[in-house]
Amino acid sequence: MIKKVTHLGDAALYCDFGNEADKNTNLKVIKVFKHLQELIKNKKVEGINNLIPSYNKLIVSFDLKKTNFQKLKERLSKLNFENTDNSSAIKLIKIPVCYDEPFSLDLESLSNILKLSKEEIINKHISGNYFVYMTGFIAGMPFVGDLSKDLHSNRLETPRVKVPAGSVGIVEKFCNIYTHESPGGWNIIGNTPLRIFDKKNLNKPAVLSPGDQVRFYKISSKEFKEFNDK
Repeated sequence: MIKKVTHLGDAALYCDFGNEADKNTNLKVIKVFKHLQELIKNKKVEGINNLIPSYNKLIVSFDLKKTNFQKLKERLSKLNFENTDNSSAIKLIKIPVCYDEPFSLDLESLSNILKLSKEEIINKHISGNYFVYMTGFIAGMPFVGDLSKDLHSNRLETPRVKVPAGSVGIVEKFCNIYTHESPGGWNIIGNTPLRIFDKKNLNKPAVLSPGDQVRFYKISSKEFKEFNDK
């Protein structure tokens, strides 16, 4: 399952699952990620202090006072991930999105580029079943796929200095949600009033985790405001 384990500085390593950035590869990353989480929780593996999954890699950081690269590499090689089942931990999260102005910053330009009406873009976006590949870049930001091929688009030629928190963006086959105001070059088609990451929630600050399923649904500007007023 893990194709290669390599050094990443003195106190971390890369688990490499290949060069592909597709769902099948990412499911392998998530399987190992969640299995290691359980082992750490149950104190069955020592020294790991952080796990960071990506599309096709898993970074494992460790405490040099408790372990080292060689020990951890050998430990990983002896683990059997094939029979692990994380299906019970996978959740379906429904996310409201308002596609009205002023939230849909790039919907008009995308309509011209993709040769689709704004309503067609919205309908294609909400009709998809999405998979959370990873979270990162900014805290809790989810990267989900796979978009309909009709919606594949390039990054903005000039990234924005500030993208509002809650913005829903698309690039190529992926969709993301900006959990905080941030610079960014994704095509913004709407905004969600749902707080995707809340650092005040110490038990579970992130709504979405790698491996979760996502469905978007359309709400009006009025519903957006009412959602925030609750």
